Amino acid sequence: MNERQTVCAIICAAGKGARTGFEKNKLLVPFMGSTALEKTLSAFDFPAVDEIVVTANEADYAEISEICAKFTGAKVVLGGETRSLSVYNALKATQADIVLIHDGARPFVTRTVIEGCIQSVKAYGSGVCAIECRDTVAVVKNGKIASVPNRDSLRLIQTPQGFYRENILYAYERALEDETAQYTDDSSMFARFCGQPRLCGGGRENSKLTYAEDFEKTARCGFGVDTHAFGKAQDYIVLAGVKIPSESGLIAHSDGDVLVHAVMDALLSAAGLKDIGHYFPDTDEKWKNASSMQMLALVMDILKENGYGVENLSVAVQAEKPRLAKYIDEMKNSLSGVLKIDPTRIGISAGTNEGLGYVGEGKGITVSAYALLKR
Repeated sequence: MNERQTVCAIICAAGKGARTGFEKNKLLVPFMGSTALEKTLSAFDFPAVDEIVVTANEADYAEISEICAKFTGAKVVLGGETRSLSVYNALKATQADIVLIHDGARPFVTRTVIEGCIQSVKAYGSGVCAIECRDTVAVVKNGKIASVPNRDSLRLIQTPQGFYRENILYAYERALEDETAQYTDDSSMFARFCGQPRLCGGGRENSKLTYAEDFEKTARCGFGVDTHAFGKAQDYIVLAGVKIPSESGLIAHSDGDVLVHAVMDALLSAAGLKDIGHYFPDTDEKWKNASSMQMLALVMDILKENGYGVENLSVAVQAEKPRLAKYIDEMKNSLSGVLKIDPTRIGISAGTNEGLGYVGEGKGITVSAYALLKR
C-alpha cells in the first residue's frame, strides 16, 4: 500500500494589493465579517490539507501571524521582493509531497476545486485550475484587433496550482537563476523547466480580489421582524401601504404597517445600521400616525447615502385574519416602487399560525423579512 502523500497549501499574502488603493494590505482590510486572508485560510482548513504556509511581508508579519494562529497547521514565512521569491521561500519551508500554490486574494475557492487540484497532481503530476473563456478574446495591436483566437482553445487560469514539491522547487531554482526572465504564474515556470502542466477544474466563483470594487460586490443580508396587536378603532389595516379591510386596526405609534416595519429593520440590519426605533422613535410626535411607506422611502435614502441598493426581498406574514392572498400582488407592486426593484424580486407569503399563540388567537400579526443588499 502506498504511503499517503502529504499536502501543503502555500498562500501568497506578501503583496500590498496597490491597485485597490487601500492604505494597507488588501488581504487584511475588513471583509465579510473578517478579512479576505482569513476566508482563504478557512477554505484550505480541512483534512486533505496537512499544512498551510503563508507568505508575508515584514510590515504585515505580526498581523498575519496572529491570524494564522487561529488555524492548526498554519505558519508564516517572510516573503521576498517579488511573488516568485516569496513562493520560493515558502517551498523551502515545507517538506510536503504536494504543494498547492494559491493567491490569498481568492477567498471563494471551494473544497471541490481544491480536492480536484490534489487529485490531478496525484494522477498527472500537476493540476492547474482553469475555467472556460466565455467572452471573445482579441489580440490587439496599435489599438486595433489584429486577430481573434478561437475561444474554444482558451482557458482562464486560476489558482490553486498544484505540483509535486520537488518538481516545482526545481523549476523555481532554475527560473531564479535568470533575473531577466519573467513568469506570469507558477504554471508558466513549470512549463518552462518541467513539462506541460495539466489543467483541472476551476470555478466561476473563484474570482480574484484585485480592485477596490471587488471588495464591494459582496451582497449583504439582513433580517427584520415586527409584531403589532389588533385593537385600534378602525376598519382596516395597512400592509405595504395597502389598505386591507379588517375588524380592527393594528396598534402603533405610526400607521401600524407591521410589514413595512419588518422590512425597514431588515434593510437597516443588512447595511449594519441601527434599527427603526433609532430613526423613528415612538416618543417623537413627528411620526405619530405617519405613513410607514414614507418612512421606508427615508430608509432607502439612508441606504443610498451608505452606498447600498436592494437586490431582493422576502417577506413572511403570519396572520389568522384578515385573509391576505388577494392583496399580495398589490403589496409587491407598492413596495417595488419605493425599493426601486422589479416586483419579481419581492416575495410575500401569508400564512396562519394554525390557531396557536397570539397569532392563532387573532390577537396580532407578526411579519418576518429578509433583505439582500448590493453596492
